Amino acid sequence: MSLVYSEEQRLLADTARDFLAEQSPVSAQRALRDRGDALGFSPELWASMVELGWSAIPFSEAYGGLEFGVTGLGAVCEALGHHLSPSPMVSSVALAGAVLEQAGSADQRNDWLPLLIQGEARLALAVDEGARHDPRRLALSARRDGDGYRLTGEKVMVLDGHGADGWIVAARTSGEPGEAAGVSLFLVPADTPGVTLTRLSLIDARNAVNLRLDDVTLEAGCRLGEEGEGLAPLEAALDRGRVCLAAEMLGACDALFAMTLEYLRTRVQFDVPIGSFQALQHRAAWLHVELALARSTLMAALDALDRDAHDAPALVSLAKWKVGTMADRVGNEAVQLHGGIGVTDELDVGLYLKRLRVAQASLGDADYHARRYAELARS
Repeated sequence: MSLVYSEEQRLLADTARDFLAEQSPVSAQRALRDRGDALGFSPELWASMVELGWSAIPFSEAYGGLEFGVTGLGAVCEALGHHLSPSPMVSSVALAGAVLEQAGSADQRNDWLPLLIQGEARLALAVDEGARHDPRRLALSARRDGDGYRLTGEKVMVLDGHGADGWIVAARTSGEPGEAAGVSLFLVPADTPGVTLTRLSLIDARNAVNLRLDDVTLEAGCRLGEEGEGLAPLEAALDRGRVCLAAEMLGACDALFAMTLEYLRTRVQFDVPIGSFQALQHRAAWLHVELALARSTLMAALDALDRDAHDAPALVSLAKWKVGTMADRVGNEAVQLHGGIGVTDELDVGLYLKRLRVAQASLGDADYHARRYAELARS
């Protein structure tokens, strides 16, 4: 097990940080927020990321990918978090791309994966139906209708769902909510009649929608994988998305910690830098240890996914839980150690904190992943 990036992965991470520092500073995210941008990201910046090959990182060379593994994707997501750079990397590449890889037929993979890799199309994954994330609790129904299906129900918090070329929808073709069997996956093109989008206003100003399907009719060819056997590929894709979100949160916390240390070094009170106060040094040291521990869980999860290890799902939940709880501590301390200005919009601290709060809740919060880890560790 490797708990550090390889030389090639480190080079990718450094290149990503340098590019984003120049092309996507935090001020760019602030500008997107202030003008209420519907996409929540810059299409021009996304096109540049595609040109750099980031969207190709986890995919097979057969579809135009680089086969650089989930760890390579994690390195880029960490850089995205460090600079607070919005993009459809998690939604379209990590989540939707993984579902197509895991469940799509040869024709579906050939039709869609090159488009995702080249940035010519964008898909979003629609899973959650309530305030709590739980892929087993699906209730949206997909009933047989001749040779096809008819879908009815609602999905909430579909990441980057606005402006997508389609949505991968998890639906129940049989069984009851809570059962593992009976979950099926469907690719719903954006121009399908009966689909209604409601944009959400999130505190991090990112792109998210609620998706309503009213008797949406799909051909059998829109189903991904075998009927009723969609939960396993869905969970595999979600784990890729979860670990990428954890990497993004770690990058954001690294940036917050660096900002806080700089403030402790430069803020003078009683004629000395406040960083000379031992109590504040202890709090900074505590955060350093928390960041190191969280990084070890993230690296273990990335490595396990790349090795397809049997304990990869448990390690992913451990990483999402640990990084999420660490983000609480780093975010709160960053605000407090900056004093009163820490809660003002003048500083970037608040922007990072808001993004962290949304990422913590997305694809399962700390409570969900603590329970999931315990269940998986017992099995």
